[in-house]
Amino acid sequence: MKGKYFLLGLGIGIASTFLLNDQIKQMSISSDKALELVKKAFKEKGPIDGSWIYTVPETFSNDHLTYKVFKTGVSRTVNDRLEQYEAFVDAKTGTIIHVEQIA
Repeated sequence: MKGKYFLLGLGIGIASTFLLNDQIKQMSISSDKALELVKKAFKEKGPIDGSWIYTVPETFSNDHLTYKVFKTGVSRTVNDRLEQYEAFVDAKTGTIIHVEQIA
């Protein structure tokens, strides 16, 4: 009788692992991690003054490809001039897809 319950539990555990494995692979990075990646990339070229992020992923299209992205922003002062940048980070991989200067 105990053997039946052990095998039943083992079977449920294995089945759950296969079902949850696909969901875990589809998970995305957090918005905090996305902002951290952008700040790290910008700090390589000099200090930054401020940063922000939209915490809800949005759709971004680039070269006929569509991504779920976190939209971030960074500001810094270069030669006494304020520069502001907008960066789009792939919500799945954390790759910075696009950066543009907005001011």
